[in-house]
Amino acid sequence: MKKKQELLIDFIKQFDEHPFAIEMDGEKHLIGEGDPTFVVKVNKPIDIKELVKSTSIALGEAYMKGDIEVEGDLYTALNNFLGQLGKFSKDIKALKKLMLTSKGKKNQKKEVASHYDIGNDFYELWLDETMSYSCGYFKKKRDTLYEAQMNKIYYILEKLCLKEDMHLLDIGCGWGQLLIEAAKKYKIKGLGITLSEEQYKKFQQRIKEEGLDDRLTVELMDYRDLPKLKTSFDRIVSVGMIEHVGRDNYEVFMSSVDKVLKPTGLFLLHYISGMKEHPGDPWMRKYIFPGGMCPSLREVINLSAEYNFYTLDVESLRRHYTETLHRWNKNFNEHRDEIQEKMGIEFTRMWDLYLCACAATFNRGVIDLHQILLSKGVNNELPMTRWY
Repeated sequence: MKKKQELLIDFIKQFDEHPFAIEMDGEKHLIGEGDPTFVVKVNKPIDIKELVKSTSIALGEAYMKGDIEVEGDLYTALNNFLGQLGKFSKDIKALKKLMLTSKGKKNQKKEVASHYDIGNDFYELWLDETMSYSCGYFKKKRDTLYEAQMNKIYYILEKLCLKEDMHLLDIGCGWGQLLIEAAKKYKIKGLGITLSEEQYKKFQQRIKEEGLDDRLTVELMDYRDLPKLKTSFDRIVSVGMIEHVGRDNYEVFMSSVDKVLKPTGLFLLHYISGMKEHPGDPWMRKYIFPGGMCPSLREVINLSAEYNFYTLDVESLRRHYTETLHRWNKNFNEHRDEIQEKMGIEFTRMWDLYLCACAATFNRGVIDLHQILLSKGVNNELPMTRWY
């Protein structure tokens, strides 16, 4: 019977597209051909049964606990390794409960809270001044993270063709920077909705500080309750929120938008997309985004047609998200000691892994970032070119 060490090496050998080394029990094993670009140091053997059940969870948990360490750049290691996701094992039957996205409002609110309500002070350490937790838009590589986030916000607002006193709804408004800028620059009247208590409180505070009480409001609200408002909007935007909805609720989401968007209104959806209709990564769903799932581009386009939304513009910002994540990770590690003291070693290693893994999967094209501009009606009077 093979030893645990041999079983682990045999399993890892399949990930040989890029050379790396495994160091275990004082021995170094080369995987792939050529000079290794990084070394995985195994401090405690990983159960082969767990690797077969979910390679993602087994490796992710081992890294979080310090059972394995990476000597070299973590992003480089993940960028080389995650390009081979097709080789990862995943026992769907054993992971069925984990991979199920809840349809209930109560559970979805709990899932959102588990990620966004871990403390505004935590996010303030590594996000930029706008508190934007979504893909930036780098007009120039030398743009700061703040400049890239403001570029993104103004880019979205330009695409929406806003005019004074239009009513703008932001579904999943985060900490509110987009609506704040829209109110200040275009003098719109805006409503932001979120399920995060922390975001809700912070956005309320920012509205008062900016003196925009007459222009903006924020509500703790599920998107499915929007039709109960008995009001309609000229423009709707949603940035990085549909990923929390779940595949079974995409139609409900689009129907809710349709019911509150005025005829000839515009809807801009900015979201992380999958190449195909994939259920998501088990480790990411267990530790980072419970219930999270990325719709494919074709899912959204096909569903939009069912509600007679005309597709005016589709744009990929995938490479911009890779750069955004690199900036976030740099900020994160500059405050690593403070974060570790506040949140613990395991959380800190987990979050570092999350940011680097996301950067790698965007870089590899495993996931994408799309902005889709939809029109309720043909809107022939709108500009015919993209709003650069």
